[in-house]
Amino acid sequence: MLSVFAKIFTFLLALTFFCTAGAAENSNCKTLTASGNPEYPPLLWEDPVAPEQLTGAVTALLGEILESLGVKLEVQNLGSWARVQRLARIGELDMIAGAFITSERIQYMDYLLPPFTNLAASIWVPKDKVFEYRHWPDLQGKRGSTLINNSFGQGFDRYAEENLQIVGVRTIEQSFEMAIAGRIDYVLYERLQGQVKLQRLGLADEFVALDVPVSTEGLFFTFSKNSRCNTFEFRERIADRLYTLINEGRLDELVSEYTARYMFLQP
Repeated sequence: MLSVFAKIFTFLLALTFFCTAGAAENSNCKTLTASGNPEYPPLLWEDPVAPEQLTGAVTALLGEILESLGVKLEVQNLGSWARVQRLARIGELDMIAGAFITSERIQYMDYLLPPFTNLAASIWVPKDKVFEYRHWPDLQGKRGSTLINNSFGQGFDRYAEENLQIVGVRTIEQSFEMAIAGRIDYVLYERLQGQVKLQRLGLADEFVALDVPVSTEGLFFTFSKNSRCNTFEFRERIADRLYTLINEGRLDELVSEYTARYMFLQP
């Protein structure tokens, strides 16, 4: 009988130690600040009710993960995508909710595995100005546009810098407007986001995405290397929960839900 009580006591002691260790691990991270590309529906966009915040399928997914870990999520709308990356670099932001891998970014951010989704980047053109596109060199001599500091994978980014003319703008609406006006030949933007954005803008019948994507890249949650929340143990706990939710299809459910929410926003 004594041995049974001893086993129970040992179990309770171990459980208490585990809970205490978990609390100590997160003692410096009661609230996690995150931001991302505000031009990324249905994954991320400016919250119409609270413009200082971002909403979307990705913030909902991250919120579910952090809630289970006892950490509050604060999703800030910091303006342009370029500014988001700059603030992550200097540690004024804990996490970016959605970034592709580049050699520059891995110098100031730690990436959480697995990627929560994979996105195809497309060449969007006005329907009356379609051209043949099979691979990157077909874009030489043409003018394109996308968001400032946007990445479409290390390989394409390097090729574009050396060979292509791509104008960076603050909002993707500007790129589509420039294409309609004939100032550029194509818009470089993710296929999912392009479909949602154009439908919302009432321009779905004006543009088409060319069949071959310029790239397909994994999209990751990333921690600023200067974040107080960025510990190996905390990253592992987030990654474990993320892996489970992705395998359960939770992000797909949230994408459907938030696509509907975005489409029914008042103009």
